[in-house]
Amino acid sequence: MDWPIAEVARMSGVTARTLRHYDEVGLLPPARFGANGHRYYDEHQLLRLQRILVLRALGVGLPEVGRILAEQVDEVDALRGHHRRLLAERDRLDALAGTVFRTIAELEQSGKDGNPMSINRPENLFEGIQPSQYQESLSGFPEHAEEVARTVAAMTSQDIEAGQRERTTQMILLADLMAAGHPSDAAPVQAQIDAQYQAMTELRPVSAEEYRTIGRSCVDNSAWRAAYEAIAPGLAAYQRDAIEAYATTRLS
Repeated sequence: MDWPIAEVARMSGVTARTLRHYDEVGLLPPARFGANGHRYYDEHQLLRLQRILVLRALGVGLPEVGRILAEQVDEVDALRGHHRRLLAERDRLDALAGTVFRTIAELEQSGKDGNPMSINRPENLFEGIQPSQYQESLSGFPEHAEEVARTVAAMTSQDIEAGQRERTTQMILLADLMAAGHPSDAAPVQAQIDAQYQAMTELRPVSAEEYRTIGRSCVDNSAWRAAYEAIAPGLAAYQRDAIEAYATTRLS
């Protein structure tokens, strides 16, 4: 059984124009073209479209989506990985939603009877969005931690949210490389680690030994390890090993 492009657009919420674009860039060729030139999609294409849309919802760009799909052969294993990452993202968004809900409730309660609205515990405003775990893991590097704290202090909550989403995306991309069987020192893995390192050195220079220790903290720091393992089991050690390889080949 197959479905015309208009029906696929209706079911998925994706416009026919976007579906045609996915075909043009090689992401989602149709199963066949009808006599009228219209595109038709079968179950295999629908499953592939679901994976594309899941990855896009997780913030992955189209070039990376194409690479991930090319490397993942087993659809069930791929969907299991996507499911784990969606659950991790759900938990993160649940924490954010809880923070906003508590803030609304506290402001409404303090504003009753004409009293000025106030926040009783300001630290609660940032639960789920403050990157304190990251700064904690850098406690052995006071200079770098100071730069991180200075940068965060100048950020809006929207900036912090965007930064966390970007870090989550980086973790997802690394998890997909791990799932595809790439060793930690493989070129595409090292390219991801290089991007992370370049972002870090925008704050201040980071030595090879500092970066190795930060890599080890992915496993040794319980909060970091839990974040990585929520994305994919074994990801914390994979990140650590990838950083070790990067520090040895690029920084030493």
